[in-house]
Amino acid sequence: MEKIKTLVPKAGSAYSHGWQVMKENFISLFLVSLIVAFIGLPLGLMTNFSDFDGHGFESIALGMIQIFTLAYAIFILSPAEYGVKLVYVKAARGENFEVKDMFDVLKNYLNVILAALLSGAIISFGFIFFLVPGIVFACRLAFVPYLVMDKKLDPVKAVEESWRLTKGHGWRIFGMGIMAFFIIIAGLIVLVFGVFVSAMWISSSFAALYHAVLEEKGENIVPNGSN
Repeated sequence: MEKIKTLVPKAGSAYSHGWQVMKENFISLFLVSLIVAFIGLPLGLMTNFSDFDGHGFESIALGMIQIFTLAYAIFILSPAEYGVKLVYVKAARGENFEVKDMFDVLKNYLNVILAALLSGAIISFGFIFFLVPGIVFACRLAFVPYLVMDKKLDPVKAVEESWRLTKGHGWRIFGMGIMAFFIIIAGLIVLVFGVFVSAMWISSSFAALYHAVLEEKGENIVPNGSN
């Protein structure tokens, strides 16, 4: 795949290049999306079970399901989602990649878990106590998964780097999030396949923005062996 030219870190540019990347790598990215959707399926089923009211032994069982649901989200689904971020970053940079690259997350598993917990706790704290800070934290920490997978940073350093890199881009990331909402709605109109395409486009676009911000700061890294 031909290396993508220098990007401008703007929402329109990111979504435009994200669409291009998705089209050029559609089969591979679609397979990645199927895999992560399959991994997330048990979480949806467990969440449905946890909504039932119960008494006695039933309440104990439901409590155990809720604990298992949380553990599954932290230790299985989050790493899968981090692995997918790496695939999308490689695609956004025009690098050669394979679907199996998403499983590189296992090489950095502990940092991924800790980063997901740390960034999740910061964002949740912001939303619980003050809505606006929660949105700010979510936007400023949007690059944490990419930095952990792409630059192999530890959780604390990834949070610090994401905060630094997104300085001046917070509103842009927020705007992309709003656009993502409407893209998902449009995908829902054409049912399941549309949702997959929408999710792929959004993922490609945010990876493109990360790539663009690094290029803007002269910090983009293209590993050896890529085009």
